[in-house]
Amino acid sequence: MNWLSHIGRQASRIASLELFRYIGPGFFVTVGFIDPGNWVTNVAAGSQFGYKLLWVVTLSTVILIIVQHNAAHLGIVTGLCLSEAASKFFRPWQRIFMLGSAMIACIATALAELLGAAIGLKMLTGLPLLAGAVLSACFSAWMLFSKNYRRLEKWIMGFVSLIGLAFIFEIWLADVSWVQTSLAWVTPTFPVGALTVVMAVLGAVVMPHNIFLHSEVIQSRQWHAQGDDIIQKQLKYEFLDTLAGMGIGWAINSAMIIMAAAVFYKNSIAIDNLPQVAVTLEPIFGKASAVIFALGLIFAGLASSVTAAMAGGSVFAGIFIEPFDINDPHSRIGLGITLAGALAAIMLLPDPFKGILWSQVVLSLQLPLTIIPLIVLTSSRKVMGEYANRRLGTTVLWSVAAVVIGLNIALLVDLAR
Repeated sequence: MNWLSHIGRQASRIASLELFRYIGPGFFVTVGFIDPGNWVTNVAAGSQFGYKLLWVVTLSTVILIIVQHNAAHLGIVTGLCLSEAASKFFRPWQRIFMLGSAMIACIATALAELLGAAIGLKMLTGLPLLAGAVLSACFSAWMLFSKNYRRLEKWIMGFVSLIGLAFIFEIWLADVSWVQTSLAWVTPTFPVGALTVVMAVLGAVVMPHNIFLHSEVIQSRQWHAQGDDIIQKQLKYEFLDTLAGMGIGWAINSAMIIMAAAVFYKNSIAIDNLPQVAVTLEPIFGKASAVIFALGLIFAGLASSVTAAMAGGSVFAGIFIEPFDINDPHSRIGLGITLAGALAAIMLLPDPFKGILWSQVVLSLQLPLTIIPLIVLTSSRKVMGEYANRRLGTTVLWSVAAVVIGLNIALLVDLAR
């Protein structure tokens, strides 16, 4: 029976190695939702409302898994990213409206990322915020134009993950109410004045630019041209990839809210700037916590500003039914619009902390304009052939869209009062 055990181990090893051929994009886009925008919204949620808004992270992550998998589904089967598919199959006015709003979402995302990196630079060096944002934008553009981002990607993701894991580890050091935490993860509540923060957390997790980016990264591998067997394998393994990446993001985002609740809400400390959050790292890093936190902000901001700029390039190139290519003028224009638009908006911001918070609200408001076209495309046999969403999948997707639209309507009504 030893030879049977040996064959079993070898088969298991081959299956594991095969899995690694197919994973990656889910972890790549995970960087986008542990960015400075998430740090601000999670700190606001935890410091203002304690554990009560943890359910938003759970709901947002479930929505994220469903939507991101559907975006990857489109890229795997058609070989087109979401922007390309919209331009190919929608009427001109429909795609201009959808992709124009998507460019605004990319700019709002880049605003949060550049500001986060700039705040980190200011903490370390005293550099003014605008100068730090410009420097960060130039660095992000250089990384894309020089194609160095792929080389640094693992280091950046590793450092950002280290900060995230530090928050998770600190949960065991803090005086956390696990009864309240467990209930808050699954019990929706709307404390007075919380709706804006709820929508900011939703927008910070389910980010429109990440939906476009996921389909872009997937389609660049051109799995659809390698036959039905490869498509079937990729659809299976990609879901595991997405599930794992988004699960890690859920844990880190939850940890940030829990720490903010345990450190700030419990002690009635109002938070109006990111440097204050560095004190949550003191139990692990001591006096060096501010430096570690600043470095985390810089790396998180730079990593996610590159993905935001890449998404902007993908959206703009897709208008001309072209994939993202840094050597193509349309991709470069989209990249430039994203970074320049973000810098222009930063110049007008009176309050960086609130600016980042409201940029995430903008993402939430744009979400239906991304999710609905995605559902239409992936449910169409004309687009997807035999891989079009079945009735159950379509029902789930439309239910997700209804939840997002309902929350956005509630926010608009609340703001109009």
